[in-house]
Amino acid sequence: MTIPEKFGENVFNDAVQKETLPNEVYKALRATIEAGKPLDVSIAGAVASAMKKWAVSKGATHYTHWFQPLTGLTAEKHDGFIEPEGDKAIMRFAGKNLIVGEPDASSFPSGGSRATYMARGYTAWDPTSPAFVKEGTLYIPTIFVSYTGETLDNKAPLLRSMTALDKQAKRVLKLFGIECKKVATTVGSEQEYFLITEEAYLKRKDVQLTGRTLFGAPAARGQELEDQYFGVIKTKVGEFMRDLDEQLWSYGIYSKTKHNEVAPAQHEMAPVFGTTNVAVDGNMLTMEIMKKVAQKHGLVCLLHEKPFEGINGSGKHNNWSMSTDKGLNLLDPGPAPEKNLLFKLVLAAVIKAVDDYQGILRASVASAGNDHRLGANEAPPAIISVYLGDQLGALVDCIVKGKSYVHEKPAPASIGVPESPIFPKDATDRNRTSPFAFTGNKFEFRMVGSQANVAEANIVLNTIVADAFEQFANELEGKPDFEKAAEALIKRELKAHYRIIFNLDGYGPDWEPEAAKRGLLNHKNTADAVPVFYEKSNVDVFVKQSVFTEAEAIARADIRLENYIKTINIEALTMIEMAKRDIIPTVSAFVAKLCKNVTSKQAVCDCVPVNAEKGLIMRLAELNDKASAAVAKLEADLKAIDHSDIKSASQAMAHIVIPDMAEVRALVDEMETLTSSDYWPYPTYFDLLYSVK
Repeated sequence: MTIPEKFGENVFNDAVQKETLPNEVYKALRATIEAGKPLDVSIAGAVASAMKKWAVSKGATHYTHWFQPLTGLTAEKHDGFIEPEGDKAIMRFAGKNLIVGEPDASSFPSGGSRATYMARGYTAWDPTSPAFVKEGTLYIPTIFVSYTGETLDNKAPLLRSMTALDKQAKRVLKLFGIECKKVATTVGSEQEYFLITEEAYLKRKDVQLTGRTLFGAPAARGQELEDQYFGVIKTKVGEFMRDLDEQLWSYGIYSKTKHNEVAPAQHEMAPVFGTTNVAVDGNMLTMEIMKKVAQKHGLVCLLHEKPFEGINGSGKHNNWSMSTDKGLNLLDPGPAPEKNLLFKLVLAAVIKAVDDYQGILRASVASAGNDHRLGANEAPPAIISVYLGDQLGALVDCIVKGKSYVHEKPAPASIGVPESPIFPKDATDRNRTSPFAFTGNKFEFRMVGSQANVAEANIVLNTIVADAFEQFANELEGKPDFEKAAEALIKRELKAHYRIIFNLDGYGPDWEPEAAKRGLLNHKNTADAVPVFYEKSNVDVFVKQSVFTEAEAIARADIRLENYIKTINIEALTMIEMAKRDIIPTVSAFVAKLCKNVTSKQAVCDCVPVNAEKGLIMRLAELNDKASAAVAKLEADLKAIDHSDIKSASQAMAHIVIPDMAEVRALVDEMETLTSSDYWPYPTYFDLLYSVK
């Protein structure tokens, strides 16, 4: 089977819908999907019947409403098509089964908006994201709400944010005489990950329970030779990647790019962009399939942002843009951006949105895992800034300073060898240190963590840009000289938000103090970043754009802090257990063996040299005592935390527990370098990073 034949074979996509649905039903469904028209529930029965028949032909016996609760993962409850009819069994799937499901809503995070003794919740079909068959089950993408109406997932607010942006963007376009049915945001989520052997994974309690190594001395060789990035793909990794591609293609996911990343055992997969909610579903499915395909190859796929200390962690670059149903990209500057009034207005709106709401944009990517990655020389700093590049940077400078802009067309590039072709040079370079960088006709939000649900960041992006569009439309509608008013607005807003633009090195030592002078936020951990969600102006923007109610917005912040507290608590408890039960006793046993060796040697002759053993004994014994005391302090500090107050508990985790854990780790990692490998209880970094061939 060829790739085009295989692509989407497990998806109830447009081609399948057209083939299996009555013509009027097909047209009604496509109107909802393509133009955003309200779903005609009367067609549900016909769609369900066709969907069931198709799914059964693909081997499906069950169906599930596939949703995205606030765990950051996906959830599913499988029901069989089988139903009794007399003394026979039939396969039935009614319209009501397609449209609404009823999972337990009390056992998922709700931020206190749902009492645990009240369980009813509903899943509702998202017809804009196609259903698919996987492992004998028909998966139906859905939203998830409580009995009392609060959204308990990431899909519902994402769809709301897309609706908000669509509404306000069309108002802006109308000012330019541009009519369209729909403005959709698009996303392409690059996915970084690590692969280790299953054998090593099963011997690391910390990786199994937390997704990362809580202990581990660096391997003698890390990433310093810079030979892993884009290097030759190992045979076993290549087999995994080929299998992964074929699986993803069968589910209609445009897996396009694959390569080795910077760190040993680190790799990346990048898809072609798609409509945001479909792209989010695709990325959630991608992460699940990555793990399952890895298992088939005797591997484990690690999606944690920082599974290994001392080498690069993993992110998920979120390539975000806006396009009309007629193919107009609102972030395409065109050949002469200085003359493109629409582009300049849209650019000003995005810059304004990112500056005004930098706090919630930063908070949208905050997590215990991502805290280890942001700010290191492998990912953007925790400070939000916008990179525009040379061309747009110069244009914005001229607008702000009232100077005329001279457009310089990029000259063709050549390496000076006759046989080598002349290639077109892009208008701007790429800045890997920027959190929010313009890259031709889109913005790349580089702060998203590798295991995150990208819906969270895109909910914020869509909402804040919709709000900026609304403000611009309110000001410009009805102006007699629209172009003059628009140019004045663009200049005013770019000048007001000029501080957020930074086109230089985000890793440089001068950026943090410069950012502080500009008044930019620098929240380095989740405990400090998330509380901005509680601020009235930040809650209000979600309420105003009908994305969250006030209660839903606050619940999201509560849930993020609760997850942070629980994650650190699990890591600390795991660290304590590993140290007390395995590491400290192991070092004691090794020291005892060394002492026995000294005694044996001296029994032969007092003149036998034992200084090496004695020095090692003294250092290991000292480190082991310090480690024991550090573990006791960690244990005591952990027990002292009042979990009833999530704000103070998160602060304690960030500023007491994590430093305690760092102290324990430093002592243990030094002991690892001094203890015989025959004694050390866990696979080392060398075993983990270099065992896949």
